[in-house]
Amino acid sequence: MKFMAAVKEIIKKILPKSWLLTYHYWLAQIAAMVYWYPSKKMIVIGVTGTNGKSTTVNLIAKILEETDPAGGLSSGAGNKVGIVSTVNFKVGDKEWLNPLKMTMPGRFYLQRLLRQMVRAGCGYVVLETSSEGLLQYRHLGIDYDAAVFTNLAPEHLDAHGGFDNYKKTKLKLPAQVANRPTKKINGRPVKRVLVANLDDRHAADFLDFEVDERYGYTAQSNVAASVSSLRVRPWRTKQSDGTATLRDDVGARSDRVEAVELNNFKISEDGISFAVQKTQFNLKLLGTFDLYNAGAAITTAQALGIELETARTALEKVDNVPGRLERIDRGQPFVVVVDYSPEPASLSEVYKTLKHWNHNKIIHLLGSTGGGRDTGRRPILGYIAGTHADYVVVTNEDPYDDDPQEIIDDVAVGAVQAGLTEGEEVFKFLDRREGIKKALSLAQGSDLVLITGKGSEQAMVVKGNKKIPWDDREVVREELEKLGYG
Repeated sequence: MKFMAAVKEIIKKILPKSWLLTYHYWLAQIAAMVYWYPSKKMIVIGVTGTNGKSTTVNLIAKILEETDPAGGLSSGAGNKVGIVSTVNFKVGDKEWLNPLKMTMPGRFYLQRLLRQMVRAGCGYVVLETSSEGLLQYRHLGIDYDAAVFTNLAPEHLDAHGGFDNYKKTKLKLPAQVANRPTKKINGRPVKRVLVANLDDRHAADFLDFEVDERYGYTAQSNVAASVSSLRVRPWRTKQSDGTATLRDDVGARSDRVEAVELNNFKISEDGISFAVQKTQFNLKLLGTFDLYNAGAAITTAQALGIELETARTALEKVDNVPGRLERIDRGQPFVVVVDYSPEPASLSEVYKTLKHWNHNKIIHLLGSTGGGRDTGRRPILGYIAGTHADYVVVTNEDPYDDDPQEIIDDVAVGAVQAGLTEGEEVFKFLDRREGIKKALSLAQGSDLVLITGKGSEQAMVVKGNKKIPWDDREVVREELEKLGYG
């Protein structure tokens, strides 16, 4: 593995960018060929967007596992499902946290996972599809049947050369769905489907591909009423012969967008609630943004012909997704929350959620990723933290080959610009554990400690692409124990 990694680094340095993309292209094709195109044997659901992808992937999978098998895809009480996400991997009954520090694994790793899913009897795979993965052709050789779009905000702009290029890269996923050849599973054709967040201004671009069915979800009734050619039809229930999921009328394409409306949204420290048609959803998920993550999963379920009640039952069982607004409780009198939120849009959404929680002061620990990734967002992250938190602790995250102290200083500048004072309300620590220790030591009574940037990631990447084992959640538990809790 180390030898292959070294070879890859040499190739990256010596090949021109155009040649490097050609290398990625053919590597993807060869990997799919070596593993005998496993995606042809399953229904493949790709989830893309800037935020919410990992949670949406897991929620879709939970619904699929809840339902009885449709169309003879799998056997047992529910469908066996594969997952590939930033947070976790799942092959049937086996699940583990993603150890790679990559959303989409390399082509051979990914195709091997897909082949393992086929062998495990998975009828579906829900695959988080990142812009970097699309840029490097990791999606080639995968026959996507459905593409889900969560939202689009500026991210990875340095890598893509601007927002327009970033968006064009994301649009490769619905194009992949539209262009895939006819797929049959157990002799039945599989529809090509697009699902999009209608409250995002880029949804129309994502849906503008010739597929068999297009769906949208919205929390704004005026959006549902104004979308061109939009019609809302009653929830489609699953037929006894399974044809609601794998119908025979593939090719009977519609220009309409079928919408799912999310109504009566409420949020508290205990979770979120909303209604779809006359069905009430009461979920344990904590974020305001989870309304849209759940909406994406419910709408995808509709596209697959799954009953609304099945979606409700599945989602109400979900406690949380690892590292996404995950509470760490060791009996301490203050609240500790670990969340991913590595970029401004997602971090702003976290603070929208915290407005609904009862707390005294907020202590926020954060950093920013190096490796040439969006250096401009560093002070923005610091500014958001400094605007909302009472104390800001800036620390190391994943510096890669960048100077970690420089990253920390850049983030801290934003917090100071927001009105906080360095040394009194803004603290800088090169050692992330020491930073966490400081954040916890500042908390009292009903305060809230927010730790962002890594979530449930299992490693910290430093100079030379060296991975140091790391899990924010475990470090927090260890430091809380040292303080006498748990």
